[in-house]
Amino acid sequence: MQATQEEEGIMARYTGPRCRLCRREGEKLYLKGEKCLSSKCPFEKRPYPPGVHGPRRKRVKLTIYGMQLREKQKVKRIYGLLEGPFRRLFEKARRMPGNTGENLLVLLELRLDNVVYRAGFAKSRAQARQFVRHGHVLVNGRKVDIPSYQVREGDVISIVPKFRNNPEFLGALELHKNLPRVEWLAVDEENATAKVIRKPTRADITHPINERLIVELYSK
Repeated sequence: MQATQEEEGIMARYTGPRCRLCRREGEKLYLKGEKCLSSKCPFEKRPYPPGVHGPRRKRVKLTIYGMQLREKQKVKRIYGLLEGPFRRLFEKARRMPGNTGENLLVLLELRLDNVVYRAGFAKSRAQARQFVRHGHVLVNGRKVDIPSYQVREGDVISIVPKFRNNPEFLGALELHKNLPRVEWLAVDEENATAKVIRKPTRADITHPINERLIVELYSK
């Protein structure tokens, strides 16, 4: 499958320092793989907003709208989406039965790039997105190069054989070796495969996210 610019929204993707985004949101978003887990993490050294006046700038109390906006921005940055694709995913979540906010998080988790990351095949979602776009990932034995592709229960995600000795892929496996595994994926590191054994639930998403604020923002 070939990705399109409309599907991925890559025309205006953020290309600046990712650690700056964590400092802007006031919490770690884990966008840089092993760097986020080390003492070299810029957020640990400078846990204040970026900019010339960052160290002296006090975080003002946000309005309700400000809280809603910041929460949306945070989730977009965690999963690496621009406004267009994120809004379309929200509209899809709204049409689904059940809680819209939880539906949105489940759809984000089921993106192919996120599944590659969750399986431990990439150090970050950004790297996982790169692996997918470069054709290193298979879904049920078929090459899929669309990071936003929605995987389903029972799907098997694998890394193409010629890429399994790549240092970046091996480094990702090593990084995730001592990290908690997600329970909705059955990962076989030896064969570089991961099977979606069930849909993720809200309890599987441990990052502090208040999806209710996002629903309220888009419902205005």
